[in-house]
Amino acid sequence: MHRDTTPLPALPPGRPLYRAADCRAIDARAREVDGLCAALLMARAGWAALHAALARWPAVRHVGVLAGSGNNGGDGWVVAAQASAAGLRVDLVTLVEPSRLAGEAAEAAAAALALGLVPRRFDGHLPAGPELWFDGIFGIGLTRPPADDAATAIAALNATGLPIVALDIPSGLDADTGAVASVAVQAALTVTFICDKPGLHTGAARAHRGELLLADLGASEAVRSPLGAAARLLAQADLLPHLRPRPPTAHKGANGHLLVVGGDLGLGGAARLAAEAALRCGAGLVSLATRPEHVASALAARPEIMTIGVSEAGELEALLARVDAVAIGPGLGRGPWGRALYAAVAASGLPLIVDADALELLAGTSRVGGELILTPHPGEAARLLGVTVAELEADRFAALARLVERHAAAVVLKGAGSLVAAPGEPPVVVAEGNAGMASGGMGDVLTGVIAGLLVQGLPAFHAAVVGAVLHASAGDEAAGAHPRGLLAADLLAPLRALVNPARP
Repeated sequence: MHRDTTPLPALPPGRPLYRAADCRAIDARAREVDGLCAALLMARAGWAALHAALARWPAVRHVGVLAGSGNNGGDGWVVAAQASAAGLRVDLVTLVEPSRLAGEAAEAAAAALALGLVPRRFDGHLPAGPELWFDGIFGIGLTRPPADDAATAIAALNATGLPIVALDIPSGLDADTGAVASVAVQAALTVTFICDKPGLHTGAARAHRGELLLADLGASEAVRSPLGAAARLLAQADLLPHLRPRPPTAHKGANGHLLVVGGDLGLGGAARLAAEAALRCGAGLVSLATRPEHVASALAARPEIMTIGVSEAGELEALLARVDAVAIGPGLGRGPWGRALYAAVAASGLPLIVDADALELLAGTSRVGGELILTPHPGEAARLLGVTVAELEADRFAALARLVERHAAAVVLKGAGSLVAAPGEPPVVVAEGNAGMASGGMGDVLTGVIAGLLVQGLPAFHAAVVGAVLHASAGDEAAGAHPRGLLAADLLAPLRALVNPARP
């Protein structure tokens, strides 16, 4: 492969994401190291949430607070007291009597009662007056599906149709996985405290958290540094060092030669999209091996792609001898033609990017040498692991780790909050992306983006991370305020701009 020999910087740390158990340890260290007592942390959490809510909805004069039994409920009592002190009308609804609270939550309740707040016990209904609600039912310690009054309260909160501000995490959402076991609050805004959580960024979390703000509550970096993050959140702005300007002496041979294999009868568009995406991301040369019936249309649409009609696997031999990597799967099909081509490519020892139908062939095909990148969506990943999609989505991080271990590969687990990992690398969560990208061809473009970066010299994991972030960012650029109706080809123009970022 024609690699730029300039050493690449390590991928940036991004924003660290900590599991619930580590968040509790960080909270304890904030008290020990920074001298932030529990009452002060709770007061700062309440003020951070109230300030964020009023900054977004400045006309609000009447708020509701739904408070549970633990420290998250204590946060709710604090918000209610601070909102009342700020001159707002407050309806405070509780799931337990104040006398049953303990620790910091009991202290927060006592302080609120001393201000004259009169709570009402939740009776299955919420008062109609508030203009927005604060969710203080459950925090990060929830380990079981909400039940009884709590489940009813969450459903009632969602049924108001009003903006909901979640304190730390939407109640019912798993802080570690982003899964929802039964019911969860659908927040318009989540203010999370001290440290960010992986479960706020992937899976069902994207449908429940709304806008997300991190309030560190004054805790220093020293309280986090001894604990390793479970994952890291990366955005497009983090990746500038990996998108180096090309030297003036660059030539097409120095920028890699990619072969895209796919496009069975009637499926030629998928492979062409992947090939064009690789070109738009800077690959020097891209060849496309597809059904002979698709050659004319592919050349007419994008003559820069060197399109070759292939009727049988033996015709790939000369192509495989002169390329640096292969992207296989878009439109490949699972019939005899696709199976034969996949077997030839898998035996080549070349770096492979495996997507779509090729993922279905992966388990039963031996493979020799070379780097491997897999880009499954949840359905494909579930089939690779022999589980249901529901089981996979219950813990996307665990599923990702199993795929990486089983295939010794860099893996992009697509979906809301795509995840990327590789052997020896902590998982990365992709910050960007939108619901408009749930349309045909998007995965084919992602395959091309990653493959284009790989042939330009990025290692497999770097290519997978940078490619996934660029792809999601291009989706956001292309969608703007109108995600519905977004087409995969709409990403090609923004991709070219994103891989040529302005330098300071």
